[in-house]
Amino acid sequence: MNLLQEDQTTDLEQIIGLSRRGFISAGALCGAAMFLGGSLLSRSVLADGVRAASSPLLGFNSIDAATTDTLTLPPGYRASVLISWGQPLHADGPAFMPDGSGTAAQQEVQFGDNNDGMSLFAFPDDPDRALMAINNEYTNYRYLYPHGGQPTSAEDAHKAQASEGVSVIEIQRKGDRWQFVQGSPFNRRIHGNTPIRLSGPAAGHALLRTQADSTGTRALGTFQNCANGKTPWGTYLTCEENFTDCFGSTDPNQTFDAAQKRYGVVAASKDINWHLHDPRFDLAHTPNELNRHGWVVEIDPFDPQSTPVKRTALGRFKHENAALTETRDGHAVVYMGDDERGEFIYKFISRDKIDHQTPKANRDLLDHGTLYVARFDDGDSHPDRPKGKGQWIELTHGKNGINTGSGFANQAEVLIHARLAASTVGATRMDRPEWIVVSPKDGQVYCTLTNNVKRGEDGQPVGGPNPREKNVYGQILRWSEQGNDPGAATFDWDLFVVAGNPAVHPKQPKGGSANITPQNMFNSPDGMGFDEAGRLWILTDGDVSNTGDFAGMGNNQMLCADPNTGEIRRFMVGPVGCEVTGISFAPDQKTLFVGIQHPGENGGSTFPEHLPGGKPRSSVMAISREDGGIVGA
Repeated sequence: MNLLQEDQTTDLEQIIGLSRRGFISAGALCGAAMFLGGSLLSRSVLADGVRAASSPLLGFNSIDAATTDTLTLPPGYRASVLISWGQPLHADGPAFMPDGSGTAAQQEVQFGDNNDGMSLFAFPDDPDRALMAINNEYTNYRYLYPHGGQPTSAEDAHKAQASEGVSVIEIQRKGDRWQFVQGSPFNRRIHGNTPIRLSGPAAGHALLRTQADSTGTRALGTFQNCANGKTPWGTYLTCEENFTDCFGSTDPNQTFDAAQKRYGVVAASKDINWHLHDPRFDLAHTPNELNRHGWVVEIDPFDPQSTPVKRTALGRFKHENAALTETRDGHAVVYMGDDERGEFIYKFISRDKIDHQTPKANRDLLDHGTLYVARFDDGDSHPDRPKGKGQWIELTHGKNGINTGSGFANQAEVLIHARLAASTVGATRMDRPEWIVVSPKDGQVYCTLTNNVKRGEDGQPVGGPNPREKNVYGQILRWSEQGNDPGAATFDWDLFVVAGNPAVHPKQPKGGSANITPQNMFNSPDGMGFDEAGRLWILTDGDVSNTGDFAGMGNNQMLCADPNTGEIRRFMVGPVGCEVTGISFAPDQKTLFVGIQHPGENGGSTFPEHLPGGKPRSSVMAISREDGGIVGA
């Protein structure tokens, strides 16, 4: 392993930004600070209008962009591999085969591929032990198979399904470092063929029944698992995202109905092609199998024998993550984004209150409640950081025009076809809503809108929280619920940051907001996470060509922001071809766990091992300070 920690030297202009970007009149700054408790930019004005970074939260200097096949960190930080794709979960498990010759059965007991969202669950009686539940989103065929191409057999399809889903692992702290515990009884794989229960209002509906499951309550598998959520009662929520890509049809003349088309079904599949070798994914034979995926799945990491549950009350769409919080009077709230161009942001409020004294009493809490979708007004016309108001529209059969006349026979169909229901009530089409996180300090909610090259086309107007046409850079939306109560029906919103490239585009709309400078610029914000101190960590999955609109941005990266001042600093740069995704913290906040997904997706990487002829492997990295301090402080 060859992890790079470079000394970074920059001049004043690079660190704090150029005067043309930093200048805001005193009156404008005062007005901006009034919104959401004064949480917008606040920087000290220096000579020539340049502003000095003054965040009390960020204890490191912003590092340079990089294009190297390494993990680049600020001085004083170190990184190690916690676990990589293919590592056996048990001591007697099969070893990883770099040439791709391993079998499907072997992959089912190895750490999955392309790790994404993850959560840490500490043991209550031992601060040096924890479990981690880690999503395995998809797999790279060029590295999975010896032939490096599309699956050619049922065994190939099975191996790909075994590579996806969720890995649950135990970790322990040895000295000042956390390590994977091979052979722990808690280590477990939940993959594309694991039995899973369907629950909630849609369970048992005719659209969920198949020849293999006439009850519509027992599904096989979870896959395309993107991001995640963690409940107050100690369970893990994994989110099924691009599930439709796994389906296709062997009937070249098959037609698809409006719902299937809205969810993105095509006969040829999306370069996955399981349907050619596994009839379960062939819509010509099992059309209802499609409806059994696209849900949020709840898993108990502390019970290896438990059956995961698909919670249909949370709606079916291409879930990115599930952010948990609580209403003022004790009900669970789940914020969710649907990651596709022009789709929506949702909120679920449980019918019953959380029982904090008896965690197991909450195990079916997410089966009953109300699903809402967001509608945003156009806000003001401020070119840098617009703001406005919004409301939550209820998605309940018999309300807001959702009825038999609009195509919904009952509440189960509303949930199965949540996208169509959200369109019926006039929700706002967004620039690909990805991760949503809730601040532990003030309850404000943040959502990455990663990009949308179709904005301005196809009924997607420019305006409000989606202010740019053909948006290649993305932005981070923020809102505050009325009365600071997540159960409220209305909210105020603004854009915390509008990503851009001021080095290439000195003006709006591609230059970005005032807190974007040539030293911290990025594109396609994707993952996010708060630490206990309230630092907002931002992870990217964008264009790494380092040319044109993206010149100077380098590889994908992780940045850290102060929500109060708006300042953003680059903390880490990933290796060649990777996405930086998935974030969690040790209980003492002295280790940050972050995912490096698909390094060398299109070649050019051997991360993390850097061996001659080696193949890259998606990995979870553990980052800490050399002096043992809190990460980021």
